[in-house]
Amino acid sequence: MLRGQPEALEQPYDPARIEARWYREWETQGVFKPRPTGKPPFVIMIPPPNVTGSLTMGHVLGESVRDLVVRWQRMEGRETLWVPGMDHAGIATQNVVEKSLRERGVSRHDLGREGFLREVWAWKQEYGGLILKQLRRLGISADWARERFTLDEGYSRAVLLVFQKLHERGLVYRGHRIVNWCPRCQTALSDEEVDHVETDGHLWYIRYPIKGTEKSITVATTRPETMLGDTGIAVSPKDRRYAHLVGKTAVLPLLRREIPIVADPLVDPKFGTGAVKITPAHDPNDFVMGERHDLPKLVVMDERGVMNDHAGDFRGLDRFAARERVVEALRDAGYLERVEPHRHAVGHCERCDTIIEPYLSLQWFVKMAPLAAPALEAAKKGQVKFYPARWKKVYLHWMENIRDWCISRQLWWGHRIPVWYRGEELVVSAERPEGEGWTQDQDVLDTWFSSWLWPFATLGWPEETADLTRYYPNTLMITGSDIIFFWVARMIMAGYAFMGQGPFPHVYFTSIIRDSQGRKMSKSLGNSPDPLAMMDRFGADAVRFTMIYLTPTGQDLQFDEKRVETGKFFANKVWNAARLVSLRLGDEDLSKVRESSLTLALADRWILSRFAHAVKNTTRNLKTYRFNEAANTLYHFTWNEYCDWYLEMAKPRWGDDDSEGFRDLIAQAAKDESALARLESMRESRRAARWVAWRVLDGILRLLHPFMPFVSEEIWQALPHDGDLLATASWPRARTSWLDPEVERQVAFLQELVVAVRNLRVENGIAAGKQVPVIVRGDPEQLDLIERLADQVRHLARLGALTLARDGSRPQVAASALVRGAEVFLPLEGLVDLDEERARLARDAAKLMGDLEIVKKKLRNRDFLDKARPEIVEKERGRLAALEESLDKLKRAQESLRAVQS
Repeated sequence: MLRGQPEALEQPYDPARIEARWYREWETQGVFKPRPTGKPPFVIMIPPPNVTGSLTMGHVLGESVRDLVVRWQRMEGRETLWVPGMDHAGIATQNVVEKSLRERGVSRHDLGREGFLREVWAWKQEYGGLILKQLRRLGISADWARERFTLDEGYSRAVLLVFQKLHERGLVYRGHRIVNWCPRCQTALSDEEVDHVETDGHLWYIRYPIKGTEKSITVATTRPETMLGDTGIAVSPKDRRYAHLVGKTAVLPLLRREIPIVADPLVDPKFGTGAVKITPAHDPNDFVMGERHDLPKLVVMDERGVMNDHAGDFRGLDRFAARERVVEALRDAGYLERVEPHRHAVGHCERCDTIIEPYLSLQWFVKMAPLAAPALEAAKKGQVKFYPARWKKVYLHWMENIRDWCISRQLWWGHRIPVWYRGEELVVSAERPEGEGWTQDQDVLDTWFSSWLWPFATLGWPEETADLTRYYPNTLMITGSDIIFFWVARMIMAGYAFMGQGPFPHVYFTSIIRDSQGRKMSKSLGNSPDPLAMMDRFGADAVRFTMIYLTPTGQDLQFDEKRVETGKFFANKVWNAARLVSLRLGDEDLSKVRESSLTLALADRWILSRFAHAVKNTTRNLKTYRFNEAANTLYHFTWNEYCDWYLEMAKPRWGDDDSEGFRDLIAQAAKDESALARLESMRESRRAARWVAWRVLDGILRLLHPFMPFVSEEIWQALPHDGDLLATASWPRARTSWLDPEVERQVAFLQELVVAVRNLRVENGIAAGKQVPVIVRGDPEQLDLIERLADQVRHLARLGALTLARDGSRPQVAASALVRGAEVFLPLEGLVDLDEERARLARDAAKLMGDLEIVKKKLRNRDFLDKARPEIVEKERGRLAALEESLDKLKRAQESLRAVQS
């Protein structure tokens, strides 16, 4: 056993002093590298952050949970592998670099493709990967030697090979389809890259004349500028109102183009007038109807959202300016029947917030249904499980209704599509085909087309590497629920498609972090605190622990920076407890002490029993992914049971031989055998208290390490310990021999008794440090127990005297409380000025009732209840309950005082 360095605990806890030092030591000792142990490896992958990214509170929560699990599994004796890395983040990175170029007065087109890519790689070398450096500060124990990047050479080879394999299977195709087009980024977006925002807009009702008649048909639209591309009108085949018009011809207002009226099941007869215009080039449903009825597809705007030649007199106008002009022209010509307010979801580019345009474009797609089938079946059979379980239903619904995936992007940064053209020839190849005249496709692949391969491409696929053989499939995926479709579902599909088995059996979704207004924290809103500043202020351990402690599984966290003090205070509590214990351990090598040689006191047996429960419950909660419950178990046991109760109970037994009590007894023992026996008994009791305090604290530090690695390692090194590092020490086991329900029952009674005395002090205005007499009346069994625990009760409750009223008598002037049927009396005569105390209680009651009425009035206010945010209303209700509880306690004190005076 190593003796430790208790002097390290003499200074106040300072995270800045210890964190960087221990991270360097762990790396130097190779702690983060996988080490074969004979057990199945535990493998986890980092969801690759964008190369442009910086640490957010969402990252802090996700990485804290991942590191918690990895460190725990390492201590469980498993070989652990955590692969870090970054995503090249096509649109995000290109936007950042283009912005930098614009500030220099240069565009990417000025540089050309190769020149621009050199700029991006230079930017990546200088600024990229900041987030990984920040994650080191958080303490994550990833194997940095295996760091991957989705555009590194080996990974890129895997991406291009997957495209080729999918093409060979007939699952990749090129075609004109409606895509989500961002006029600002000038690229196609997948459905998952579009944020749908509820927006107050309008429904414009437009009359379309029926050819050869004086009649018209009215359609409703939210985008009147696209009517310039109408090539038909559709009604429901079940709508009798329009049955006579099916097959007729309508005349397009303003452009006078003749268009057919058709019946189609996609039409909702309850929307608008029940008749809709068909614009196949600018709406996905219209595209489907256009295909079904063989209608022309007219694109009426260019890739910048500017109206083109098909728009007639409106050519050259921005799409929204064209909307105003079209509406004005319709009104002037008498075609606009009416306008109604209409709230609907409008798609926005998640990168730049530009309103996206459904746009007919020539793109590359993946047929998803064949890929989804095995991934869908895996979830149904339980081969992949989701935590919380409700996400299974979300996953199944998306997979059962999956649409083809548009994988081409009109960017330069990314994996260039490995397709070559020469005249009518087309070749799919990562390398240029032999011969002259070949031109490569200009587009790049969607970023997610590379990251869906992450669980196996990071391990060397397509090569049959040792890592791939040993570490695939991964053990667990921990990620955010916001990318269940972007990434999780696609990884599962890719695993079955290219590896023949799923990439992981379990998926755990972390919570969403929200601000005080309930909004999701994001860089764009500027509502997220700086995690690095918080780590500077509170320490990485405090930030990590708080995020896990406060976030129940499956529930979003409304975050307030002040709440990080929870973790800071907890770290300080453990530090101070360890300092106290380290000063009382003596010189004996406690690791060689056999428990059977000790005479354990009731308090010792109690804390060992409670520790066994803490180990059992913490481990069970970790195994079932209830991480915040594990943190709560550890927090409650350490703070309340070990620090506040056990250490207080153990203090009187810790005296050194040169302390006053021992010194006097040693002098007596030289002449008195009974004094010698008492001395030996005290020394045995001290030895037991030291061993138990150290043994349980060592276990606490082991349990705490995955949550708070830095402070736990520092304290562990300062105490006697086995092994070189806590990071590689063993996880504690719950010893069933320590479980003792009867001892727990007895100590629970003692605790309630002490708390009752403390409450009587507070209720009667008696100082906490003032020694007071207490009288207890109860049944013989209770009084016998109290008699055995008398020294503990006197010490913990700070009693001058403890009297057991076996004759059933009670004092005349006393405050009282009930503890499991036993009566506890605190004599007040000489301790309290009864008249002054009565006046104080009356003043306090008046103030409480005033505060109570203010809160009640607010909660009766319908305007407040309707307009205030739910969390504000809930806070006021909590305040009401707290005030009512305080008033109830105060009334009990008044009743007690009246009983005393009667």
